[in-house]
Amino acid sequence: QVQLVESGGGLVQAGDSLRLSCVVSGRNFSGHVMGWFRQTPGAGSERELVAAITWSGDSTHYADSAKDRFAISLDNAKNTVYLQMNKLKPEDTAVYSCAAKPGSLSFTYYFWRYWGQGTQVTVSS
Repeated sequence: QVQLVESGGGLVQAGDSLRLSCVVSGRNFSGHVMGWFRQTPGAGSERELVAAITWSGDSTHYADSAKDRFAISLDNAKNTVYLQMNKLKPEDTAVYSCAAKPGSLSFTYYFWRYWGQGTQVTVSS
């Protein structure tokens, strides 16, 4: 059974930092892309890819909103994907979910096969 379990969310003030963790298990993720999505509440809100990294760690991608503030990393030995978020802004408030996709990167959430349950990040002004 494949599991992705996120942790590390919480309530912080603007300018603070948080590190999200996602522990994966249940299969070999070689050849997969690991990503962090976020979704804000409200009708019509879709999951936005914030950052992604190949399981080999040799390629990363960031949304424009995350560049220069967020960093995605991977510890293969611990089967854990991290998202370091710095200089947080109120508009970063969302549920952040870890996901995995076999093959190449896709910006479209419904092409991603495995999902965690999500962790809430709230940034107050």
